[in-house]
Amino acid sequence: MTDVSDGVLHTLFRSDQGGHEQVVLCQDRASGLKAVIAIHSTALGPALGGTRFYPYATEEEAVADALNLARGMSYKNAMAGLDHGGGKAVIIGDPERIKSEELLLAYGRFVASLGGRYVTACDVGTYVADMDVVARECRWTTGRSPENGGAGDSSVLTAFGVYQGMRASAQHLWGDPSLRDRKVGVAGVGKVGHHLVEHLRAEGAEVVITDVREDAVRRILDRHPAGVSAVADTGALIRTEGLDIYAPCALGGALNDDTVPVLTARVVCGAANNQLAHPGVEKDLADRGILYAPDYVVNAGGVIQVADELHGFDFDRCRAKAARIFDTTLAIFARAKADGIPPAAAADRIAEQRMAEARPVA
Repeated sequence: MTDVSDGVLHTLFRSDQGGHEQVVLCQDRASGLKAVIAIHSTALGPALGGTRFYPYATEEEAVADALNLARGMSYKNAMAGLDHGGGKAVIIGDPERIKSEELLLAYGRFVASLGGRYVTACDVGTYVADMDVVARECRWTTGRSPENGGAGDSSVLTAFGVYQGMRASAQHLWGDPSLRDRKVGVAGVGKVGHHLVEHLRAEGAEVVITDVREDAVRRILDRHPAGVSAVADTGALIRTEGLDIYAPCALGGALNDDTVPVLTARVVCGAANNQLAHPGVEKDLADRGILYAPDYVVNAGGVIQVADELHGFDFDRCRAKAARIFDTTLAIFARAKADGIPPAAAADRIAEQRMAEARPVA
C-alpha cells in the first residue's frame, strides 16, 4: 500500500479527528492480506476494537475508515467504563471472495506483533469462527466461540444495550421508559438488528423494518407475523408516518444532510457506528427537536462483552454492565441540557474528560 494521500496524513497528524498513537499497514502477499491497524489511544489501557473486512474502493478510504473507527472506539470504551483505549483494524477486500484460513492466520500474526497494545474482535465482515482462527496466532483476540474460550456472538448484548438506550430516550422525552405501542423503525436486521426486534416486540412495540437483504427481512416477518411490517428501503423507513424512534443498525453515515430534514421520528437510537455523516449534523437534529442517543454510547454492549473475555467471561456480569447504558444515556441527556449542547457533544466531553484524567501528569 503506497498510495496514502496527504489527506489521510493530514487527518492522522494535524486534524482534530486525528491524534492517533500508531497506525500499522500490514501486507502478506502469499494470502492476499492487506490490512490497516489503527490505535487511537491507550490512555485507559490496551486499545480494543473489532476487525472490519470490507471491499473498500481505495486504500485511502480503508485507512480513513480505520482512523475514524479507532477514534470512535476510544470514546466508546471510555463511556462504557472499560479500562481500554480505542483501536480498530480493517482488512481490504471482499470477504466472500478472499477470506481464507491462511489470510486470517497472517492477520493474527500482525496483531500479535503489537504485543498486546491492540486487542481485536469481530466487526462487519468478520465472525466468531474467524476470531477462532485469528486466535491460533494471537492471544489478544476476543469474540471467540465458547468452545475456544470465548463468549461467542457479541451482537446479543449490543442489541440489549441499544434497547436500554431507547428506554432511556423514552424516559427523557416522554417521562416513561416503556416502549409499548411506540412505533420503531429498524434499518438493518442482520447481526444486531434482529435481536433488537426481539426486545422491541417482547415489550409490545410496533416495528417497521428494512434491509438490503430480502432473506433477512423475510426471517423477521416469518417469526413475527403480527406487529412487524417492512418497507422497501431506508428512504421509505425514515419517512414513515407516526414513527417514534429510528434505529440505524447498518453501516455509518445514516444521519446526513439528506436524511435529517425528512426524518419523522422524535428519537434516533441505533446500533450503527459513526451515524453522524459530518460535524454539525447533531445540531441539525437538535434544531429539528430530534433527540439523538449517541451511537457509541448505546451500542457498547458488544465491546463490554468482548472486554470481559480477557478476565474470564461471565454473561450475567456483562448483561448487568450493559444494563447501565440506560443510566449513562440519561446522564448524557442531563449534561447536554445543563451545558446547552447536543447529546453527542455532551458524550464527547464526558469521554474526553475520562481519558484526560487517565493520562499521567508530565
